Amino acid sequence: MQTVSRPDPAVTAQDPALEDSSPAVAVPPVTPGKHQVVIIGGGFGGLYAAQHLGRADVEVTLIDKRNFHLFQPLLYQVATGGLSPGDIASPLRGVLSAQKNTRVLMGEVTDINPDGQVVNLKDGRWVPYDSLIVATGMSHFYFGRDDWADVAPGLKTVEDALEMRRRIFAAFEKAENATDSDLRQTLLTFLIVGGGPTGVELAGSLAELAYHTMRNDFRHIDTTAARIVLVEGMDRVLPPFPTELSARARTDLDNMGVEVMTQTLVTDIQGHDITLKQGDEMTTLQAGTVLWAAGVRDPGMGKILADRTGVERDRAGRVIVSNDLSLPSHSNIFVVGDLAHFAHQGDGSASPEGNRPLPGVAPVAMQEGKYVARLIQKQLKNDTLPPFEYKDTGSLAVIGRHAAVVNLPWGKLTGFFAWFVWLFVHIFYLIEFDNKLMVMIQWAANYLTRKQGSRLITEKVFEKGDAPAPASPG
Repeated sequence: MQTVSRPDPAVTAQDPALEDSSPAVAVPPVTPGKHQVVIIGGGFGGLYAAQHLGRADVEVTLIDKRNFHLFQPLLYQVATGGLSPGDIASPLRGVLSAQKNTRVLMGEVTDINPDGQVVNLKDGRWVPYDSLIVATGMSHFYFGRDDWADVAPGLKTVEDALEMRRRIFAAFEKAENATDSDLRQTLLTFLIVGGGPTGVELAGSLAELAYHTMRNDFRHIDTTAARIVLVEGMDRVLPPFPTELSARARTDLDNMGVEVMTQTLVTDIQGHDITLKQGDEMTTLQAGTVLWAAGVRDPGMGKILADRTGVERDRAGRVIVSNDLSLPSHSNIFVVGDLAHFAHQGDGSASPEGNRPLPGVAPVAMQEGKYVARLIQKQLKNDTLPPFEYKDTGSLAVIGRHAAVVNLPWGKLTGFFAWFVWLFVHIFYLIEFDNKLMVMIQWAANYLTRKQGSRLITEKVFEKGDAPAPASPG
């Protein structure tokens, strides 16, 4: 790996991708002469790469728009009031503070210059690199209907989870104050779009909330009358799972009171009216709250890489990487995590499974980040590694209390034992000890009392035009 001369800052500042017109400022290395590894994104892939470079003879710069790592698999519990955001977030500087060769920069990358080997930040700064690891993840995809984003929030960030939480609990509050029975039922109807792990977990958690946690909290509504509908375009929920586990998840959802509609597509959303298509049949469902858990797309970094390096992307915008996770045309640029389209592990057959890319899940990102960190260290010693190979440790999804499905390499689990395994795995992979401790305590309290402790509404609930409160008796 050879370093190159850096571009003139004044030239870099003229890049149209930069929104700030201030003069460009280079972020100098802490230790000049060291091999500079820049990591974009502090999610699972980026953080694991940084941690596994902690003892390497390199200088690591991790850049993220946020100052914290977020444990996304538990975001749905923030959205339904089971956990607080701080329970599943860890400050990046705190996590990496013991690594003396690592620094954290809070900033947004707006462009990459592969020839000059620098990344440009929104505020005008630019950071040089010798090796670049891109781990920015993916965002929501509304299948060409981006106007639905305002009425059907997705679940990728803390802000998304808090907005979901606000809408869910505001719906119950508005229903309590509604005088019209039809409006009340509409407000108590929740539609979840997407039957993957996020959608299934959201549906199960909502059912637990409505049918158990809050059943005695209101005086004018019966929360057990809430209608929770889960729609999925495929023929079963949890499509990536084996069919028998998908069937078990469907049974568990049915038993919890969730209405599951498979082979169903959302074709339009107009206020509370949601148009659904099942085969050739069109129906309209009235729902006060719509939650989005279907589809992902490139948030922008994939396009930047394609424009600057010519790398190919798939239909979702993921970057098609080589078998060592590098770009085919730039061996010192790596893409890991959800943004990477890695399809080198199939059997090469013509079947969909033969060249199916690795799924966008946390274990894949963790292993990819660790692999690239090892590869960079090997390359600095003029050595190499075999191509990346994902070791499938299993997949799991929780449906509700004592209900989960777990697909492991050596077997499949359901019911209480699967639920217990799910709890253990999520505690284990939380980043910091205090997060592990707080989540364990919160889960124990929720289990014993069935009371979600973070049911807060932090924004306005009632606006002009909302239904008035019912008149006092007598």
